[in-house]
Amino acid sequence: MRLSLREVSLNFGGVRALDGVSFDVEPGSVHAVIGPNGAGKSSCFNAVCGIYAVGGSIRLGDRELTGLPPHVVAGLGVARAFQNIALGGADTVLDNLMVARHHLTGAGFVSAGLGLRRVRREEHRHRLRVTEIAEFSGLADVLDTPVAELSYGDRKRVEFARALAMEPRVLLLDEPVAGMTYHEKAATVALIRETREVLGVSVVLVEHDMPLVMGLADRITVLDFGRVIADGPPAHVREHPDVLRAYLGAHP
Repeated sequence: MRLSLREVSLNFGGVRALDGVSFDVEPGSVHAVIGPNGAGKSSCFNAVCGIYAVGGSIRLGDRELTGLPPHVVAGLGVARAFQNIALGGADTVLDNLMVARHHLTGAGFVSAGLGLRRVRREEHRHRLRVTEIAEFSGLADVLDTPVAELSYGDRKRVEFARALAMEPRVLLLDEPVAGMTYHEKAATVALIRETREVLGVSVVLVEHDMPLVMGLADRITVLDFGRVIADGPPAHVREHPDVLRAYLGAHP
């Protein structure tokens, strides 16, 4: 399902964080959004998720996302894994992944409190699905481990898996390999590729590791001061004079 941004604009007082941003994320692709610090990358993600009210249009397939609250956007198929890990450290990996199933749960508060049979059956189905996602993400052996006891790389993997547990059509990854070791990065890149190839999920990532971006992304959008200065396949972006000036600090 295509994610499309058209003339998306966002102001913070007199600061123009996004200035007519337009690009498309094709179904089943890996799409990178890059740019210098303060270029508008996080603002772009927040706009897609419904955290900020913006001008312009953001659509997922034929559904307009602009103006919808974050929980509705999530329910339509947009999930996000954050740069700063936001997990329940005292809770197990299983518990953290189960939280992501909340918007897929049909049982109401009263039914859940009464422990009705259909509620128990539904919870069992969610646990089975979460277990499958944990296996897919390489977390099967730590499902019952409190997140606080995991390595940094494994906690980042839990953040990734929790987003997958929302059953997204589009997965937004904010600096997914930041702070990781070489082997952790390689494992995460493999997981991103499998997410696209096996699950058919479109992946949009913000990342500063340029060799990783150039080797992983099908298409790259470059932002500078809230504007799109380049958009295209890696080979095109790598040689774009505006990118060399604004992002790489080089001269054409």
